[in-house]
Amino acid sequence: RWLFNQAVCTLYAFCGVLFGLCSLTSLTVLSTVCCLKVCYPAYGRCWDAPSLRSPSPMGNHPHHNPSAAGNNYGPEPYGTACCITWKASSREATIYILVLFIFCYLLPCLLILVSYSLILWTVRVSRRAVRQH
Repeated sequence: RWLFNQAVCTLYAFCGVLFGLCSLTSLTVLSTVCCLKVCYPAYGRCWDAPSLRSPSPMGNHPHHNPSAAGNNYGPEPYGTACCITWKASSREATIYILVLFIFCYLLPCLLILVSYSLILWTVRVSRRAVRQH
């Protein structure tokens, strides 16, 4: 079972979400920079990383009642750690989970896939051009 209070659970879950988002964001930025450097060299030199934000319900006070609507962190089903409460109990929680999934997981994964696909395509085209010469 979770050995600490709700405030520590919220902090633990927030850190898990934040560091996970930072990791995926870093991979997304890295793939985008690689794609720009390989596929569009003229643009690759002047590209700056955007400011990175991670959506979170950390605005909830740590002493917030865990059963109240809007609390998006809580113990996992097995109770040994804390994470986002995936079973949304309110409309706001459902929207938060959908926004998190779409903008912080699905879109970065698609961007990574597209970036590396463009890199592979560019390398393949370049290799054909070198073979012809």
